[in-house]
Amino acid sequence: QVQLVESGGGLVQAGGSLRLSCAASGSITSIVAMGWYRQAPGKQRELVAAITSGGSTNYADSVKGRFTISRDNAKNTVYLQMNSLKPEDTAVYYCYAGGVLEYGLRYRRDYWGQGTQVTVSS
Repeated sequence: QVQLVESGGGLVQAGGSLRLSCAASGSITSIVAMGWYRQAPGKQRELVAAITSGGSTNYADSVKGRFTISRDNAKNTVYLQMNSLKPEDTAVYYCYAGGVLEYGLRYRRDYWGQGTQVTVSS
């Protein structure tokens, strides 16, 4: 079984910065993609940013130029640097690991973290 442990959420004023981290642990052979989703109250969960093992990235339009996703494949860890935060960035941020291949298995699975709260005050 694979676990995703997130850290780095909190309360910050508008214009401030936060850095989220998510480490995947378990008998992992490889992970195709890692990323971050967020869900604000009363809204659907949405993709914030994702990165493949090869380094290709994808961002939501609303965060382009402000957020940067990075990944350490050796540590199975993904980071999200969030700058110029806005009140509308307030949400629970969920880490995602897609296409996880574990030792002894022939198929890949997806995993989610528990979520970390990010609150941006105006």
